[in-house]
Amino acid sequence: MSAPAEQRARHRRRLTKRRAVIGSATALALTGAALATTSLLSTAGAASTWPTAKGNKPVTATIPVSGTYDGGYQRFYGSGALGGSGQDEGQDPIFKLADGAVLKNVILGSPAADGVHCTGSCTLQNVWWEDVGEDAATFKGKSASAVYTVHGGGAKKASDKVFQFNGAGKLVVTRFQVTDFGKLVRTCGNCSTQYQNRQVIINDVDITAPGKSIVGINSNFGETAALRKVRVHGDSSKKIKPCTRFQGNNTGAEPKELGTGPDGTHCRYATTDLTYD
Repeated sequence: MSAPAEQRARHRRRLTKRRAVIGSATALALTGAALATTSLLSTAGAASTWPTAKGNKPVTATIPVSGTYDGGYQRFYGSGALGGSGQDEGQDPIFKLADGAVLKNVILGSPAADGVHCTGSCTLQNVWWEDVGEDAATFKGKSASAVYTVHGGGAKKASDKVFQFNGAGKLVVTRFQVTDFGKLVRTCGNCSTQYQNRQVIINDVDITAPGKSIVGINSNFGETAALRKVRVHGDSSKKIKPCTRFQGNNTGAEPKELGTGPDGTHCRYATTDLTYD
């Protein structure tokens, strides 16, 4: 073989080895990314462990939020004018979110006043209520295109409602957990201003007794509720109502209960969408 031919052969061997090393490194990087993603997914979801607070922050006046507010897993609780923990209507919230705002990595301690208010579309990500006061969160947007997303987090000790849906649009609750509660979600049954066709989607959540109802909607306003991958714990006798339909009004009168269970129109789920242990 001539010298130039030998040089070309050696050059090809070096390229082949270099490509093999690069290919191996790339494969390792992809594998690492896949493992990291799998690890993140395995630790996420409704069964996540309740976080330990990294500090305490008393709140004497409602905190306005626009954009994204990351609480860093601090415990926020009401003090002074926000120091109440009763069921009185009209209390001020700890956080008030503007349209499009995101509240994340927050623990609400006791007293929690009226929790969180969303004035338009909002996202509550990994928000935890240790002791729900009046309501954990109230959704008040006026646009039919508003979307309120609750992703991750959990709530305890809600003697009445966890999420109060007074506004228009769609509420999506996913990877959430709740225990010792009255209702997980209730669309307003007797607000002076009512909206048509509210939608509630509850997906991949853990419900632990005691509790009364997962979702309550007003069928006469065209509202719907869809339940998927709901795990109910400690309720083998199935006393917690998955979906209840009401006759809503705008007069302030107590809404009349019309029925409970799937009906294919307003309460949209099958018995297989709920599991009990």
